Amino acid sequence: MLALALGLVSSVSWGIADFLGGVASRRAAALTVVALSQGVGLLLALVVVAATRTGPPPAEDMLLGVAAGISGVIGLVAFYRGMAVGSISIIAPISALGALVPLAVDLVAGRTPGTLALVGMVVALAGASLAARAPGPASRRGIGLALVAAVGFGGFFALLGEAASESALWGLTAARLGSVPLALAAILVVGPGVALAGRTIAMVCAAGVLDASANMLFALGSQRGLVSVVAVVGSLYPVMTVVLAGSLLDERLSRLQAAGAVLALGGVVLIAAG
Repeated sequence: MLALALGLVSSVSWGIADFLGGVASRRAAALTVVALSQGVGLLLALVVVAATRTGPPPAEDMLLGVAAGISGVIGLVAFYRGMAVGSISIIAPISALGALVPLAVDLVAGRTPGTLALVGMVVALAGASLAARAPGPASRRGIGLALVAAVGFGGFFALLGEAASESALWGLTAARLGSVPLALAAILVVGPGVALAGRTIAMVCAAGVLDASANMLFALGSQRGLVSVVAVVGSLYPVMTVVLAGSLLDERLSRLQAAGAVLALGGVVLIAAG
């Protein structure tokens, strides 16, 4: 139950962070938004590491964390860019399909959730994905970027779950040590685009703190339960993102989207019961 709770809280934190990052990406280049938000997360992680004086885990865990960060930042750039060119209410649910990657990894490794939990995972993912069928201005390009984001996020979930086996904090730190240099290198190659300014900077910094917090919660949850289960619950972040988009950006929720949110929550109940 604790792993489930941590996954749920991480989904809320990710949902808010993704909404803020998506809005910021409509005002500035997605690469710049990602680089700043990831940099804030790295700074936060290093401060906590210094304060707790926690020693680093084995080199293998660090390398897995760096790989998780690389996969995650690729997914995040695609995700933010997708929300910049399409409807947030459509792009976010498609990206949640990334939870299928750690599920496949667990199944291959013989770590199979209970039958009821498996049913709940399917129901939860179906609910989150229903919003992708809602009408909106998403382009084919936006949907393609959402699929790239799903693969990147799926790799992040699977790799971070392994990297955080001994230390969730160092798993997060290693991930940021992988994501930040890659984002900065990409900016050097393609250019920073529109500069961040004013409220947009504050928005991106808040997204960075929330994203890092969600990563930490996910890592802690993966230590206490199957990565696939925690990943599916954490992947309910589109529910929060879509609600915020509907409330603040007037991207109105259709009956299908509302039904999907209810279905996703029902899936969580099944996972908890399983």
